[in-house]
Amino acid sequence: MDKKINTLYFSATGTTEKIVCEIAREISKDIDGKIMNINNIDFTLPKVREESVSFSEQDIVIVGVPVYAGRVPNVLLKYLSSIKGNGALAVSVAVYGNRNYDDALIELKDILELNGFKVIGAGAFIGEHSFSKILAKGRPDEKDMTIARNFAHSMYGKFVTGHEIKNLTVKGNKPYRKYYKPRNKEGVPVDIRKVTPKTNDNCTDCKICVNVCPMGSIDFKDVSKLNGICIKCGACIKKCPHGAKYYDDEDYLRHKYELEIEFASRKEPELFI
Repeated sequence: MDKKINTLYFSATGTTEKIVCEIAREISKDIDGKIMNINNIDFTLPKVREESVSFSEQDIVIVGVPVYAGRVPNVLLKYLSSIKGNGALAVSVAVYGNRNYDDALIELKDILELNGFKVIGAGAFIGEHSFSKILAKGRPDEKDMTIARNFAHSMYGKFVTGHEIKNLTVKGNKPYRKYYKPRNKEGVPVDIRKVTPKTNDNCTDCKICVNVCPMGSIDFKDVSKLNGICIKCGACIKKCPHGAKYYDDEDYLRHKYELEIEFASRKEPELFI
């Protein structure tokens, strides 16, 4: 296969990265099973998003984002819209926390196509929910990874056969649904966008939370302070080695509990080829 393999992903807690990179590795294997060079672009941290990237018809790009409130995270829209496809082939991947991916996958596909990509495949995969260590715990797991590899084989077949690329249909609504909102105990929608993490006495000031925050919001001198927005990605909480970060907002915790109860049943990846 005479094409360059690329990954392009946002992955605060590593779940999207795991799926996207596995698909890319499987696609990049030659007939002897050796993995060819892959160009990885991880735009999780803000510095990377300061510069746009451009591809060409010689590129295959596996693009992955997490699902936030049923959509592509709005904080990523400006960066994603700046990427130039120039006829590159793309595989779009959305990773959600076992609730629903709603319109995120069709939204990502639309963004890529507007940017000049030819989207030849799409997949909605499940990763451990950013709010929880229980909901979809440990996912993507080996079953998910097997599905990802099989998906990659299907994509590879499209590349090597040279079949005409037809318009891909994926599940979703147009116009897109509004961002999913949790409700309080009275059933009234609540806005948890301004909820921020707290810091307890376990903190050793190791600065890991500063380094992993995808918004660059955690203050370096005082890690208990935020200088920007919190997108509830879970990175500072899940990557803190001492369990020093947590949320205590009543509406947030109620929503987290409801998600863990209502969506405990395992969902499986959905693929569009």
